Amino acid sequence: MNDTTTEPRRHTEVAVGILIRHSDDALLLSTRPEGKPYAGYWEFPGGKVESGETIEEALRRELHEELGITIGNASVWKVTEHDYPHALVRLHWCKVTAWTGEFEMREGQAMRWQQLPLEVTPVLPGALPVLGWLGVERGLPSS
Repeated sequence: MNDTTTEPRRHTEVAVGILIRHSDDALLLSTRPEGKPYAGYWEFPGGKVESGETIEEALRRELHEELGITIGNASVWKVTEHDYPHALVRLHWCKVTAWTGEFEMREGQAMRWQQLPLEVTPVLPGALPVLGWLGVERGLPSS
């Protein structure tokens, strides 16, 4: 007897930081490093939540590892899911408005401060719903 059932894919929990610059409400995006799926795509910084970490702890660790900054308080704003070919992810989006330290692109990525609509492309597909919500918050027409 052939069992054709497959186990459902497990979610990878990801903490994502929406860094908002106080002076002009610009958003920080960076490119995905070489060697990772979707290398060169623009995304909000963050990474996988490790066992035993809260979302805030994971975001704090990831932003220090990737960008060299230490963030202030961060709490989850929205949660979305996206099914990429390489991973089913649950994205925990946190707005971050306070940090200390100088930005260092520790994984060789590029970074840009952006206003909406974004000038950088391509953008990681999982970020598109959040960009729409941020646009609505800022009074931009929805696309």
